[in-house]
Amino acid sequence: MRFSWIEIWEILKAWVVVSLVFGIATVGLKSALLVAFPVMFLTAGVGFLFHELAHKFLAQKYHCWAEFRANNGALLVGLLLSFLGFVLLAPGGVYIRGASEKQHGVIAFSGPLMNLLVALAFLGLNFWFSSVFFSYGFRINALLGAFNLIPVPPFDGFSVWRWSKPAYFLIAAVAIVLFVLSGAL
Repeated sequence: MRFSWIEIWEILKAWVVVSLVFGIATVGLKSALLVAFPVMFLTAGVGFLFHELAHKFLAQKYHCWAEFRANNGALLVGLLLSFLGFVLLAPGGVYIRGASEKQHGVIAFSGPLMNLLVALAFLGLNFWFSSVFFSYGFRINALLGAFNLIPVPPFDGFSVWRWSKPAYFLIAAVAIVLFVLSGAL
């Protein structure tokens, strides 16, 4: 994968803020900075990172231009809302040029798919090493996968829906099952 220095900065900035938002909303500022930030960085943050890198990797495989850009205003709003206990994030996205509608649908599919694969990895780790860390990683990535499949713009689900209804229903069904299962842990 090819990255510009600006893109690396944008990804790191969004990754840190996503992790802070989940940490602050979950346990408050003091505990978030001391305890929750590393956990969120490695669960919610990794889910965010792998989601965006999946889009970028596939777009570049299709020989498209693809770069991540953070949405600074949305990151700030998300950070402020986290102090009220809410997680509402639109951290940015991979901007793509040169993709056909089908390619764009497949690229969009890759992000939620990656979240579901990360969720399953955390579920497997939780099965073997039962811990709050792995359980949380499973929950948050199942949520991210399902949330990104909402079939309206600007969510990935919209592009997947336009590209292939069968692919949309398949991944949405898996996402719903994993999301429901995550509530049982």
